[in-house]
Amino acid sequence: MTTTFEKLRAGDAIDGPAFAVSRDSIRLFCDASLDYNPLHLDDEYMKGSFGKTNFGGIIMHGMNNFGLISRMITDWAYPAGAIHRRLETRWVKPVRPGDTIQPSGTIKAKQVTEKSRWVLIDVVVKNQTGEKVATGEALVEFPRDLFCQ
Repeated sequence: MTTTFEKLRAGDAIDGPAFAVSRDSIRLFCDASLDYNPLHLDDEYMKGSFGKTNFGGIIMHGMNNFGLISRMITDWAYPAGAIHRRLETRWVKPVRPGDTIQPSGTIKAKQVTEKSRWVLIDVVVKNQTGEKVATGEALVEFPRDLFCQ
């Protein structure tokens, strides 16, 4: 659904696509990012402890959450002529093969400035049991005139 800045209200929801995490999807992200950390590939390595943490197996890249949130925001903003300007995230819980995760957002605030219009969005990624695996905040700009920037 395409929206306009004027119609947006605090509390409005944005939903992103669900993503089924698999060993193959993790491997593909390793290849795309050139990040071959054993955290994402080596079950034997992941049987060990990392300080107070024991993951018990490989985990998905945190940046994959970032990508899903970015896709959600862009898919929502672009049809309205808006631009995804900023995203800050925190990884809250590891994501493993077999998990299905889904991003969502809630409009937190709107602001109008002399040169543009801005929307602040709280974002969260949850797994199939409703547990938060990532949280954050996004900023989207709804330019006043796309041709006079």
